[in-house]
Amino acid sequence: MTAALPTTARPSAVAPVDHRVAPSQSGRRHRGDAHPPQHLVEVPARAAAARRAKRVVDVCVSLALLLALSPLLLVTALAVRLDSRGPVLFRQQRCGLDGDEFTMLKFRSMSTGARDPLTDRHDGAGPLFKLHDDPRVTRVGRVIRRYSVDELPQLVNVLRGDMSLVGPRPALPREVAQYDEVARRRLLVLPGLTGPWQVGGRSDLDWETSIALDLGYVHRWTPTTDPLILVKTVGAVLRPVGAY
Repeated sequence: MTAALPTTARPSAVAPVDHRVAPSQSGRRHRGDAHPPQHLVEVPARAAAARRAKRVVDVCVSLALLLALSPLLLVTALAVRLDSRGPVLFRQQRCGLDGDEFTMLKFRSMSTGARDPLTDRHDGAGPLFKLHDDPRVTRVGRVIRRYSVDELPQLVNVLRGDMSLVGPRPALPREVAQYDEVARRRLLVLPGLTGPWQVGGRSDLDWETSIALDLGYVHRWTPTTDPLILVKTVGAVLRPVGAY
């Protein structure tokens, strides 16, 4: 069953929008994105059968990976705990489908009490904050970040339905607050544990390229897209480029 996402036409004009928090029609608050879903551009017409199939794959694969990788998860948790004081898991609010916030899980890679992003030192592109040689990162944190092991707890987010195995990178609310109308289209699908941004160069990409990759996924997804990205992810992990 093949269901492609047709490319939607870019609106010719966008009315001014109040950038304060706005509730959606369902009563949920879109705290990470000031626009309720009806103010987003047209949602791609992904077939219901394709959505269900994608969800089934997400659940089955994430559960299988959690079981298969349980020894690695336990060893990593122990290493994080012994390396520095603080919790094993780091919890952070990210923006998911339609801008709804959820709690994303990662292995803690920074020292506890680390300050908020060092705004005077910024190696990322556009709204995305990244920093080479971040002094807040622990010894174990540098290793698990390099090989993306710190991201593995997000398999739990995939099981919960907050994320998908493949999709755009889950953005921080402060990043989404800076999105223009085009970048906001990233919020039309679930964010992913991996995606075109991760396999395309990660933090080495400029902002325009990363947005173009994500929107290409949003509007041109087919059932073969995710398996291809998952295979490329293995190579990206073994040859970490832009991981810091």
